[in-house]
Amino acid sequence: MNKVREMKAIIQRVTSASVVVDGEVVSSIGRGLCVLVGLHRTDTRKELEYIARKVLSLRVFEDPQSGKRWNKSVKDLNLEVLCVSQFTLYHIMKGNKLDFHLAMGGDAAKNMYGDLLTELKKNHVEEKIKDGIFGAMMEVNIANDGPVTLEIESMSESSKQQPKESGSSGQDSKST
Repeated sequence: MNKVREMKAIIQRVTSASVVVDGEVVSSIGRGLCVLVGLHRTDTRKELEYIARKVLSLRVFEDPQSGKRWNKSVKDLNLEVLCVSQFTLYHIMKGNKLDFHLAMGGDAAKNMYGDLLTELKKNHVEEKIKDGIFGAMMEVNIANDGPVTLEIESMSESSKQQPKESGSSGQDSKST
């Protein structure tokens, strides 16, 4: 099966995270999610909305009332999100050389990433959504909590018709 991959996010539950550019902290969060975002060259608004919805609604936090694990989302607990654009998520190995032809290019990626941030802010508390500097050489500091690291992808319509790959969590994959 040829799975057409589109927008991708590596999500880490963190106790804190920050982005440093040229020795200066440009953004930081406390408890929440650090999201590395890879934009595929064919991504559309539909993929962007899917990823934004998943980032905000993934239940990866403990319920402070009941103590039940994997029960609350970043949105439920009013936590922060630090997004970092990372085109290297769409690499292909050619021997030992990296090829990035599947990644969305320059201006289009900058606009799409900006639209993703806008979508996240629209559906959460605006001040809780932070990001690095698009295109800059960034140092991303992550204090992974758990550790919990998840990868999510949107998929093209043709790929959605095919059976989904099963995850290792044993949980079903109901959409939110």
